[in-house]
Formats: sequence, C-alpha cells, structure tokens
Amino acid sequence: MDDKIVTKVSKFLSFVLRHKPEAIGVELDANGWADVDALIEKSNKANIPLTPELLQHIVETNSKKRFAFNEQQNKIRASQGHSIEIELELNAVEPPAVLYHGTAESFVGSILEKGLLKQQRQHVHLSTDVETAVKVGQRHGKPKVFEVLAKQMHTEGHKFYLSANGVWLVDEVPPAFLRTT
Repeated sequence: MDDKIVTKVSKFLSFVLRHKPEAIGVELDANGWADVDALIEKSNKANIPLTPELLQHIVETNSKKRFAFNEQQNKIRASQGHSIEIELELNAVEPPAVLYHGTAESFVGSILEKGLLKQQRQHVHLSTDVETAVKVGQRHGKPKVFEVLAKQMHTEGHKFYLSANGVWLVDEVPPAFLRTT
C-alpha cells in the first residue's frame, strides 16, 4: 500500500475518532466505537479514500496501535488520546515504579510548577521507556523527558490505566512526583 495514503488516512482517522467525529457526520457511542461501514461511507464522501482493506491495514500495521476493532470487526475506535468525552472501559492497574513523559523544553517551567495536566485530553499519557517519551517530546520542539514516580503515586491513591496499545494513562501528575532526566 502507498505509505503516503496510509499516513494521510491514519491522521484523518485520528482526527475523526479522537477529536471531531462530527466533521464527517460519524457518531461514536459512549465507549468511542464507530460503525465501520458508516465510517467508510462518510470518509469517502469527505474525499478521503477508505476501503475495508485499507482500514484493516491501518489497524494492523500502525506502529502505535492507535486503533482497534471490536471482536466482530464491525466497529472501530481510537485506543486513547480523545479530546471528546468517552468511556474507554479501562480498569485501574498497578503501574511500574517509574514511567516517562516527553514534552518540549519550553513547557518545563510550567510543568514543574503545576505538574502534568491532561489539558484538552481525557488523560495524561505516559510511556514505559525513555525513547518513546523523547519521540513524543520532539513533536513540540526540543524534547525534555520527565520521570514519573508512578508506583509512589499509586501508593498514595492515584489511579493508573493501561490502554489497549500500551500507553499508560492517569488524570494528572502533581509536581512532587516528577523528576527531570
């Protein structure tokens, strides 16, 4: 498959399934699921060429596993990163001792003062490795990585969730649980 088309459609799906389903008239249920046939039909009407085969390819090959089908493969949703209110049906789990968050160097002062806040998203996103955090931070400028004392946060009552694609989620990270690397 043409990598440019795959990238374009993947970004479009992220936009629609995480932020603006109404942009093409797709409806998400309370758990973020969209009907696959409706998504394909409305994407094509919006001049985004989408076929069942392309959708399957994107779900199976996306390196970040951003999308998932239900068991019947007739519904699809984004695994996390929503700015719209949905219930991902995640159970709280015990995190590893340390997780990582990548950001741009320009945000370090504010983060040290206020902590990590979810901003327009439903959760703060954390990773298990520094490399992923660096990649995330690079999207916004010169990267800076924070260590998050996740186990200590968990012990003190903060709930952590693990999304289907391996991203750790939490409501916020207060400054006391942050260390700069």
